[in-house]
Amino acid sequence: MNIKFLGAAGEVTGSAYLIECAGKKLLVDCGMYQGKSEKDNSIPFPVLPYAIDAILLTHAHMDHSGRIPLLVKNGFKGKVWVTTPTRELIPILWYDCANLMREDAIWETRKNSRKGLEAAMPLYDENDVDNAIKKLSSISYDENIEVLPGISARYRDAGHIIGSAMLEVTLNEGEKTVKLAFSGDIGPMKTVMERSPAILSSADYVIMESTYGDRLHKSNDETRQEFQDVLCKAINSGGKVLIPSFAVDRAQRLLYEICLMQDANLIPKNIPIYFDSPMAAKTTAIYKAHKDLLSTEIQNYITDDKEPFSPEGLEVVASAEESQKINDVKCAIVIAGSGMCNGGRIVHHLKHGLYEKKNQVIFVGYQAQGTLGRRLVDGQKIVRVAGEEVRVEAGLHTINGFSAHGDQNDLINWAESFMTDPTYVIVHGEPGASTTLSEKLKTAGKKTFIPKRGDVLELVNSGVQSVIEQHRVIERKLESDARTALRDIAKMAAIIEESFTEGQSDIESLMPLILSTRTLLETTKINMKK
Repeated sequence: MNIKFLGAAGEVTGSAYLIECAGKKLLVDCGMYQGKSEKDNSIPFPVLPYAIDAILLTHAHMDHSGRIPLLVKNGFKGKVWVTTPTRELIPILWYDCANLMREDAIWETRKNSRKGLEAAMPLYDENDVDNAIKKLSSISYDENIEVLPGISARYRDAGHIIGSAMLEVTLNEGEKTVKLAFSGDIGPMKTVMERSPAILSSADYVIMESTYGDRLHKSNDETRQEFQDVLCKAINSGGKVLIPSFAVDRAQRLLYEICLMQDANLIPKNIPIYFDSPMAAKTTAIYKAHKDLLSTEIQNYITDDKEPFSPEGLEVVASAEESQKINDVKCAIVIAGSGMCNGGRIVHHLKHGLYEKKNQVIFVGYQAQGTLGRRLVDGQKIVRVAGEEVRVEAGLHTINGFSAHGDQNDLINWAESFMTDPTYVIVHGEPGASTTLSEKLKTAGKKTFIPKRGDVLELVNSGVQSVIEQHRVIERKLESDARTALRDIAKMAAIIEESFTEGQSDIESLMPLILSTRTLLETTKINMKK
């Protein structure tokens, strides 16, 4: 019984963890590498796909789900367990990814042909996505399922994006039982978009993300004020406001914040707002369809007969031609993907907008190492965008408080909810973030382990198992005591019966024995209830 760390170990992207138990192989997540590790997506998967029996997916983000179509293409035959909203989000993200890879392959092939090299091929295509979608099986929050013989799982709300989940996985092999908790991506404890993350209480091992393990976010009120100040200033500059955004959660949050600003008359309602992301538009429809999974704040806004994701002046941009026409617009808000500027229509807008001093770029999400977004945030003055070098003259602003990830305090508070004494396995973070979180947990008396990619951890009974074993010892003692007591009661009853039958004693002389028998019987009943 072991777990092998195939991704998101010492880095943020590429989440993939392989569990081996009772002769079965279970994969938790199978995400794409992004940023500096993107080339690793083309490396053959370290486990033969057809040898994997099932996949548990925490949520739809590509750094957790993006390589599943590739596994199916290469022979994976099992089920992929997901929540219902994740099942609805997955096709949007996977088809978009397949389309982008196809376009990249066409562009790369043209380059290769001039050098006499072979044509480039995408990792997978839409047919592979079709086949992968057929593998998806839905599960409700808090429902227990037997994933494979000897392996059961329960999905809990992670509060990260709609449909995101933590996993409680129980492994049984012979007489050995081990419980794992996978945090997935943990949302902030005080949320705006989703419900607060679930609190888990028992596990032997907690496989825990650490994206923001070394930093704190501003409060929701501070972040909201910061965004309002930056957006108002950007609009007043007379240029375009470019906001790179993730299609899931972040885009919807931005639309909601703009609605609030319009309600408060902080920005003019006649400024065009271009929602230049067909994928984000489809995602917004899913958010609208699952309002019961959104935060109390959003639901109260809806109760007041307001639409949280439809500010005035919103124009959903469908075609690439319509997107290109935005070049001629001088003053507007443009929300486009991808969130890290490593693809999507935002690249086009940056190429045509970074050199203008009156334009403003607002980063509202994490920028992984190696991405264009990270290079801009790090202050590079000349960046390569879509094959051309562009001088950065536009104003740049970073607002981290919109993150759908919890910060260091959120992560520590969540970790401290466990009543057992698990080992915290720190993953899904850059080295500095993982190390800082690990040290914080150690200071609080927790056991931690930071794996590297390829590490294997043998699973042994730990915190929760010791508690279970203590209960079993007590149960065995009570059971033994009860059996002894019942034998004694049977002996006493036999003596009483024999005395009456042979007329050797009257009822008065037998009363002490009868009372002792009654007391022993009551004590045994109490112990058996315990």
